[in-house]
Amino acid sequence: MRSIIATLAIVWRIASPYFRSQDRWPGRLLLAAVIAIELSIVALLVMFNSWNNAFYNALQDRNWDAFVYQLGFFCVLATAFVLLNVYQLYLNQWLQIRWRRWLTSSYLDHWLAGANHYRMQLLGDAADNPDQRIAEDIKQFIELTLGIGLKLLNACVTLASFMLILWTLSAAAPLHLFGMGFSIPGYLLWAALIYACIGTTLTHLIGRALIALNFQQQRYEADFRFNLVRVRENSEQIALLDGERAERERLLMRFGNVVANWLAIMTRQKKLTFFTASYKQAAVVFPFIMVSPAYFANAVQLGGLMQTANAFGQVQDALSVFVEIYRNLAEWRAVIERLNGFDQSVIAARALAMTPPVIAVKPSEGAGVSFKELAVRLPNGVPLVNASDISIELGERVLVSGPSGCGKSTLFRALAGVWPFGAGTIVVPKNAKLMILPQRPYFPIAPLAAAIAYPAEPGTFDVTKVAELITAVGLPALASRIEEEAHWNRMLSPGEQQRLGLARAILHAPDYLFLDEATASLDEPSEAALYRLLEQRLGKATIVSIGHRSTLAAFHRRRLSFTRDGDHYALRESSLTPAP
Repeated sequence: MRSIIATLAIVWRIASPYFRSQDRWPGRLLLAAVIAIELSIVALLVMFNSWNNAFYNALQDRNWDAFVYQLGFFCVLATAFVLLNVYQLYLNQWLQIRWRRWLTSSYLDHWLAGANHYRMQLLGDAADNPDQRIAEDIKQFIELTLGIGLKLLNACVTLASFMLILWTLSAAAPLHLFGMGFSIPGYLLWAALIYACIGTTLTHLIGRALIALNFQQQRYEADFRFNLVRVRENSEQIALLDGERAERERLLMRFGNVVANWLAIMTRQKKLTFFTASYKQAAVVFPFIMVSPAYFANAVQLGGLMQTANAFGQVQDALSVFVEIYRNLAEWRAVIERLNGFDQSVIAARALAMTPPVIAVKPSEGAGVSFKELAVRLPNGVPLVNASDISIELGERVLVSGPSGCGKSTLFRALAGVWPFGAGTIVVPKNAKLMILPQRPYFPIAPLAAAIAYPAEPGTFDVTKVAELITAVGLPALASRIEEEAHWNRMLSPGEQQRLGLARAILHAPDYLFLDEATASLDEPSEAALYRLLEQRLGKATIVSIGHRSTLAAFHRRRLSFTRDGDHYALRESSLTPAP
């Protein structure tokens, strides 16, 4: 019971915000319309039940006029039934897409806000494969929540409507056994209850393992798909290393998990289907078995027999809704757990940035970037870098050097506000534009002009200016492809990507530009030419470079070095010796 309450609480937490959002009134009206149609369908089923009695009695009595009338009445009921089902489906789908649009936007906001997506990875990403959570699980959650909810509503209303009918019919068609009549109030209702309880209990016992199996199946499928994407994105490196055989084995191993879990689902579903199919077939004849003795004893007419069978079937179906939707319930439970895991991961990532001790990035009225009692740590708490009383003023050219793994890139991440592990303060000028350019710049799949302008909106910068910058960084052949849309990270060499990254920096003209080995893939003459271009185009900006080449000293006037200090590194001033 506690598990059910906890699950429903999660469902409410995920679902209810939409109906309180800006789109709440269309959502509420659509939901109300869908529910109203569902209730109307149940009302029609009650009318169909009464029609069964009159129609089959007309057949038994060979009453032509009554027969024709009932046929006409059936046409009216059937037309209304068809229209209600069509518009329920239409309005249900309309509600689904509006709800999905809002919920997807909400989840994207939570995932991307404040670099949560990055911190989730730092935490180990408890919500594995966020793409599946947002693209697939949200869709399934909405579809299954509405589908299961409407089925349960239908079952409750149907049960309430037909229980009274079945109780009344029990008196009209008393139980006959061995040629004797027995007056048992509501015996048809009690029989339906017992039949449904037995079926529900056995269904749960047979199918409960499907919840965990469905959860694992989605996880294995997502893991397999993710690794396929990794092979596609790193195809060049794999080809150069002749790693196709190794990748094939790795992919087959992951697909083996998919197959093995699927086989387990097949086995469990086979058992469940064997029982549920048998259960449904038995339910067809069970009411006739119960009522037919009274019919053959002339205690009830054919119409009463058919009406009783229909009412029994409706009650039995309502009571057996758990049997019918068990597979959906298992899938729904798995989807809820995955979305809840995603939510908890987002909450943990958000808390990571706010729970002391953390590195605080604070704005200042001053004109420089400074580190105050800064202690950068690894996620496991191991000390990495200490920096204190170091300031970088506007317009400076600073070279940051140190051994590999000392924490140079991590320091830049802390400066960007995405690395919370540690303590101390980083002070940045208020309203100043900061840009950090990594060794491997990111370009979205978009026209080249938009890819370079990222993260600005497409059209923010004049395409002529963008084309001029592409030429200026040494890629004149690409200037004519400025409107071409492509996967640029895959098409261009690392050196070309770094050239375009510097073009992006010049285009955005930051006040503080931090280069994390942003020219490491270029030869020294090209590197020198690009640094001269930066000096020319961004003369007033502060440029801080991480680099290992001695030739970089010629383009900087100050050096900060990482030196070993016990169990960590310390960032200190050091001499700058230009290369000969």
